[in-house]
Amino acid sequence: MLSWEYPPLSVGGVAAHVDGLGAALVSAGHEVVLLTRSHPSSEEDSQFSGVRVLRCDAEMPWISPDTSSGGASPGASIAQVASANHSLVNLCTLLDDWEPDIVHAHDWHVAWAADVCARRFGAPLVTTFHGTERSRHGGHLPPGNALDINSVEWWLAFRSQRIIAGTRLMAREIASGFELDPILVHRIPNGIDTTWWTSGEGPEPLSDAHFFDAATGGPVVLTWGRVQFEKGFQVLARAMTLLRQRVPGITCLIAGRGSYIPELQSQIDIEGVSDIVTLMGYVSDPELRELIHHSNCVVIPSLYEPFGVVALEALAAGAALVVANTGGLAELAGGTGAALLFEPGNTADLADRIEELISSPELATQLKANARELLEASYTWEAIAARTLDVYRELVPISSETGTADTGYKP
Repeated sequence: MLSWEYPPLSVGGVAAHVDGLGAALVSAGHEVVLLTRSHPSSEEDSQFSGVRVLRCDAEMPWISPDTSSGGASPGASIAQVASANHSLVNLCTLLDDWEPDIVHAHDWHVAWAADVCARRFGAPLVTTFHGTERSRHGGHLPPGNALDINSVEWWLAFRSQRIIAGTRLMAREIASGFELDPILVHRIPNGIDTTWWTSGEGPEPLSDAHFFDAATGGPVVLTWGRVQFEKGFQVLARAMTLLRQRVPGITCLIAGRGSYIPELQSQIDIEGVSDIVTLMGYVSDPELRELIHHSNCVVIPSLYEPFGVVALEALAAGAALVVANTGGLAELAGGTGAALLFEPGNTADLADRIEELISSPELATQLKANARELLEASYTWEAIAARTLDVYRELVPISSETGTADTGYKP
């Protein structure tokens, strides 16, 4: 496998997915080697959850921007990622005689290295798209980085023998947007480690830590993720202007980092809710778990979400959940009875759902029970690994007893 992110280097949900899938494949009797970027606290060659992890320094020499158009080239960062892929390929020298039967790429950042590795070893290339630029921009591609990244994604999809997407909606978008035969695109959702999210293992309880200082003893609404416009945190901030009059003592905590934080803070100030809405910045997973356990309601207010691993985390931690009826969130929670849904971007609808949930402990209890059943049936890592192996077996016959390929694949 190749991934731009892997613990402890984690920006979004890709790292958690690769970690969970890799560990489950190892538990099923297969050998997994991961090529990824280095981290100051990690060695070049190590074992993590049974996965052999090889890390490279991806900080390549700076590529000067093209200033001919009067500004920095939006493609400069893409060129840097492409250059860093040389270091990923170079990690193959550490494999000695070991050769993979499958090469599995995760998103466009590793496209070039994944393609080279697949050809070097004569192995089929499988790609999981955890999102696409077209979907992130609502079906439109503005000029600059988005258009360039879409071109890389298109090329990677063309070079891959199979594609995996987290939702049916994304699978359809990929097949249509990249002009692929739909039979080559498989829907396999993200998984979740329910045991970890419900446990109290790790640091001492953080109930009286700094990030609860904003709470007044009333109901606490929690949300988290990358702070970008499309995550919809501004919709929740506006909803709090309505809820402060209807739910005494209510407070809201927004955890995460991102480029939209200055604009979001300005809106919170303008809406006059800075006394009940707190931007917390980064919190660790153990801190997040503790936050969920002490919150009355978790909200995922995204304007668009290709899958929504944050919703899985919330459900696994036993949250009473409200999610936007959009993208992967709608597919994950719609019709399951595990969460309340609201119209994306509709402040009044969101406020109504939060009030409904907070005011009805019986409803919250039922949602949590339905969530436990949903996760156990469809979202354990064992189930996700089994479905991924089915995709591998379409390309390379794999012995269920030895976990190794019976015959080689030649593209």
